[in-house]
Amino acid sequence: MSDLTPHSPRALPEELKRYARAMRKNMPDAEALCWSLLRNRRMANAKFRRQHVIGSYIIDFYCAEYQLAIELDGGQHSEQQDYDRQRDAYLRSLKITTLRFWNHQMLNETEAVLEAIYHALQNKGIQ
Repeated sequence: MSDLTPHSPRALPEELKRYARAMRKNMPDAEALCWSLLRNRRMANAKFRRQHVIGSYIIDFYCAEYQLAIELDGGQHSEQQDYDRQRDAYLRSLKITTLRFWNHQMLNETEAVLEAIYHALQNKGIQ
C-alpha cells in the first residue's frame, strides 16, 4: 500500500490511530480556525483532511488530490526543527508540498495564510 493511499483504519498501528483521534478532538485554537476555513471543500473546492497519517507522521491538514500538506506550528516546533526537517524531506520524496505557518500567523494574519494556501492550490492545478 502506498503512503498516499488513504490507510484502512485497521492498517494503522493502534497507538498512532489513538493519537490522531486525540489530536482531532483537542485541536489548538489556530488549528480549529484553519479547519473551520478548509473543511467541506471551502477552499477552492479542495478536500482537506485533518490529522491525516502519512507513513509514520501525522499531518495537520492534507489535500490528497493536490498533494498539499499544511502544518501549523506552535512554540514547541522551534525545539524540534530536526524532526520537522526529516518529515518535510519525507513528504517531498512523495512529491507532497508542505506549507508551514506559525499558530500566531493563523490567528492574527488569517487572510494572508488563506491567500498562501489558495496560491499553492492554484500552482498545483486548481483554476
